[in-house]
Amino acid sequence: MPLLSIETNTSLPANTGLLTAELSAAVAQWLGKPEGYVMVRLQHNPAMRFAGTTDPLAYCELKSIGLPEAKTGELSGALCARLDEMLGIPAERVYIEFSDAPRKFWGWNGSTF
Repeated sequence: MPLLSIETNTSLPANTGLLTAELSAAVAQWLGKPEGYVMVRLQHNPAMRFAGTTDPLAYCELKSIGLPEAKTGELSGALCARLDEMLGIPAERVYIEFSDAPRKFWGWNGSTF
């Protein structure tokens, strides 16, 4: 049920599978959810601009059922640190949208949670 979506203008490394695997494990740990429900989506979009420049940037969405509002600051710091470490995107070039999804609005396996 957790979804981490990252869209960036930064070229992605050839080993995106390792990158998404590391992010998947991190999301599961950060949210205390089974990794078997975590989805990570990583997209390269060279047609992005932020603060008037095309310097490395990312737009992220972190959605989950029961996303704790009190942890969004901590989650922002952890995700920004990973993006800087993995892709060289500084924290001031990252926007993150956090969403707490009601169970009835999150579908899976032909039903909802």
